[in-house]
Amino acid sequence: MSIIFDPADRGASQNAAQGNVAQGDAAQNGAAQNGVAQEIPASVRNAMELNPNAAQSAGAQGGEQTPSAPTWRYEVNTPEEFQKFVQLSSQGAVIFALYAPHSPSSLQMLEGVQKLVDSAAGTMICAAVDVTKLPEAAQAFGVSGVPAGVAVLAGRPAPIYTGPVSAEDLGDVLSQVLQLAAQYQLPGGFDPVVPDDEKPLPPLHAEAVAALDRGDLEGARAAYRKAISENPGDKEAKLGLEQVELLARVKDLDLATERAAAAADPMNIDAAFNVADLDLVGGHVEDAYNRLLRLFSAVGPDDKARVRERLVQLFDVVGASDPRTVKARAALTMALF
Repeated sequence: MSIIFDPADRGASQNAAQGNVAQGDAAQNGAAQNGVAQEIPASVRNAMELNPNAAQSAGAQGGEQTPSAPTWRYEVNTPEEFQKFVQLSSQGAVIFALYAPHSPSSLQMLEGVQKLVDSAAGTMICAAVDVTKLPEAAQAFGVSGVPAGVAVLAGRPAPIYTGPVSAEDLGDVLSQVLQLAAQYQLPGGFDPVVPDDEKPLPPLHAEAVAALDRGDLEGARAAYRKAISENPGDKEAKLGLEQVELLARVKDLDLATERAAAAADPMNIDAAFNVADLDLVGGHVEDAYNRLLRLFSAVGPDDKARVRERLVQLFDVVGASDPRTVKARAALTMALF
């Protein structure tokens, strides 16, 4: 297995960093045969070796990585993130692993790349690209299918595989990439991914959480509102504010009283809202959703917007990707028509 980089082309990094990763660069020099290029500079024939056992699952299903182990696999979901990682190639090797969720072989190759990159401990990084979400990346590299891998050094891309390859071949080619990075004087030194639960909270978020811990709902509300005013796109602050509003609504409610009111009059919107809020706080998410979905179908046109708005608020609190939310949102959509 071999790759082609031309050290004389390091000047291409500026163009690549600006989004001009040319399709011709990614596809040149005969990369179509078995997914690799055919020549390699003599100066790197004795490249340092990565342990192929670290990537046994490349081309074959393997076990899961230890959750607590550090990883240098980053997800690339937007054009802006794509440009960021191309620019990072001025620091060290960036291995773009292109995959699709419906392609088992591409997921296996991604796992193999990740394990080898992680074994290199920061001398390179794995940039994982779901081409169904970011087809622009595949277009930039001239990639027409997955699995596919492209190494970028100093802004210069070169294909390293198209289609499944063995763990040994993958380890060999990534070792060559590291040797070339050393020639380019690009040592890497990348930091591992920081788990979300270990990332420090922004100051206003931390202030809101501290207020909640004290039972100060007004303080938490004010902190989240300030965060949103400073950054209208702060989704976490908006979610935090929705949660605070939910806690404020249920603070003085009595569950037995509200259930009795809702049972006595199924069309009592306020009682239904109160019971749904209490159910959500108590962890009975589906009960809360189903109650409001039934109410939405029963009320007249003038009240549907109000019920729908409360449902959407609860969706935001639970999370859009939660399976219960996905199911309820689909039911709401059907009810709208």
